[in-house]
Amino acid sequence: MTIDSIKNGIVIDHIAAGKAMELYAILGLGELDCSVAILKNVSSGKLGKKDIIKIDTILDLDWDIIGYVDPNITVNIIKDGQRLEKRQLKLPERITGVLRCKNPRCITSVEQELPQEFKLTDRERRIYRCLYCETQAGK
Repeated sequence: MTIDSIKNGIVIDHIAAGKAMELYAILGLGELDCSVAILKNVSSGKLGKKDIIKIDTILDLDWDIIGYVDPNITVNIIKDGQRLEKRQLKLPERITGVLRCKNPRCITSVEQELPQEFKLTDRERRIYRCLYCETQAGK
């Protein structure tokens, strides 16, 4: 299989195998009016298998969301066929608008206009808790 290189765009690399579709949905890549290629289960010396997403345009992405899905992801910004920038991501300290609090008594369940905001409480086990009621986010 051959996927052409991109002239100007973004390559999201080193995605854990099977996570590309989750990232695609969370970032809203289906709404873009450009080519987006998803490569699943690509052979990788480092990971065994990995996913890759190629976006044929340069756009603003939420680095925190990408880091939340998989903190080992590498993002390459391509301009004029050359890598302009390479970003290594990490787990964000706070994440907004991705997770939903499962506590029915949480203020965010009653006040729908409040943002669903979570803070990282255990980096090693990747545990996030609701900023308002401290309920642990479910996977």
